[in-house]
Amino acid sequence: MSNVQSIERALTILNKLSEYPNGLQVTRLSEQVGLTKSTVHRLLTTLSNMNYVVKDEETDKYKLGLQILFLSRNLLNNNDVITVAKPYLEKLSLEVNETVHLCIENLGEIVYIDKIESNQTVRMFSRIGSRAPMYCTAVGKVLLSGMDQEKFDSILSKTEFIAKTPTTITSQEQLLEEIEKIKIEGYALDNSENEEVLRCIAAPIYDHKGKIIASFSISGPNNRVTMDLINETLIEKMKHYSMAISRNLGYIGSLH
Repeated sequence: MSNVQSIERALTILNKLSEYPNGLQVTRLSEQVGLTKSTVHRLLTTLSNMNYVVKDEETDKYKLGLQILFLSRNLLNNNDVITVAKPYLEKLSLEVNETVHLCIENLGEIVYIDKIESNQTVRMFSRIGSRAPMYCTAVGKVLLSGMDQEKFDSILSKTEFIAKTPTTITSQEQLLEEIEKIKIEGYALDNSENEEVLRCIAAPIYDHKGKIIASFSISGPNNRVTMDLINETLIEKMKHYSMAISRNLGYIGSLH
């Protein structure tokens, strides 16, 4: 069945505005979504009337409106993983004083569904709801390690291996080798593969069926999240919290 064009265009506008928290003017927005200014303006008028977008009268920029938050309230509140994991992730963040993320897979990418910020001076600019590739993130690699073969192959076939940093994985062969290592060790690293100044360690969260349904990570600058710290402290800590959260979701198996 074909998409309804006006709905598709309106949702494209909302998706694009979500990437610009400070908003976009109509001209720039029309360039970004590939539609005429008149079409964009007409759609924005309807979206504004329904509070899905708001216009800043001083800058003439359009931003997402509070109706978006209203729509998502139950999606987040009713997500067992977020509810169960949150107190553990808050405790973990306090213990290591670094940013902790909770992520799931959606449409072949990772989506940040919760974030506990540290009080360190250098912070990460990730936002809940934002996305990132799977092949160059620790959380993404953990999620890949728990997929059934058909889904894994499908995502792999669509992955464009872009070298974001000098240490980014750039081939299917490299990724396959790393995934096998993660399956054995029970955790994954992003060794400055997505952002050159950051290092991350991630671990899985299992459901009652023993399926990896989410992944959480500790992220921080390389000079704080060192390999020595990872090997001496963080691996054990991540495995402890991985088991604690998974147990609360009904998992009865053992970790690696």
